[in-house]
Amino acid sequence: MESISTDVLVLLVCAAGVAGFVDAIAGGGGLIALPALLWAGIPPLQALATNKLQGSFGTATATYNFARKGYLDWRSLWPAVIMTLLGAVAGTLSVQFLPGSLLERIIPVLLALFALYFLFSRQVGDADARQRVSITVFSLSTGIGLGFYDGFFGPGTGSFFTAAFIIMLGYNLTHAVAGTKLLNFTSNISSLAVFTMGGHVIWGLGLAMGMAQMAGAWLGAHLAIKHGSRIIRPMLVAVSLALSVKLMLD
Repeated sequence: MESISTDVLVLLVCAAGVAGFVDAIAGGGGLIALPALLWAGIPPLQALATNKLQGSFGTATATYNFARKGYLDWRSLWPAVIMTLLGAVAGTLSVQFLPGSLLERIIPVLLALFALYFLFSRQVGDADARQRVSITVFSLSTGIGLGFYDGFFGPGTGSFFTAAFIIMLGYNLTHAVAGTKLLNFTSNISSLAVFTMGGHVIWGLGLAMGMAQMAGAWLGAHLAIKHGSRIIRPMLVAVSLALSVKLMLD
């Protein structure tokens, strides 16, 4: 923290606020916050760990706002929360030992496909659709799988969770984003716990960015709740495509 200048700190805090806003609506806040941390010269593991700390503030705030408006069904989603927690812990442990080169090649293609799905599918909207799998199947596949992915790699997790809620459980767009924030918060806080035990978190920086994340997430969640698919759908398409292009360029 002592090596970060005031100017750089201000830029990182501003980036966190924008990331919280974008993440609360469509996911993809890591597209903004994590590159900013790396640009500031933070080593990769510390950047990942600190990003989980500041991201936890944003996803917690967005989850609270969606829950307060009645968009979260706690009774049905608790198995997914538990499986996401287990997957995120396993992924965070793995990232400290395994290369992510394979994921770096596959994920951009998947994100581009999801962007096309969000753009053209009639199932993506304000009305609920038919549920295709049980919550148990959803929890064991999506919870563990995307929890592991978020702990191990991360970019696009919000888009993947939202697509899974829509395709597998038939959620409408606003409910899907609400469920995404809950599971994303679970994976963030689980990963943070593992990174903390490894001593990788820069607490002062992460807390400063976290305050900005909360402000951005509060505004983003309120806009998502108020405008529904009119704001969420174009944001999902834009974020998914932006993530895909960035990862391909990297």
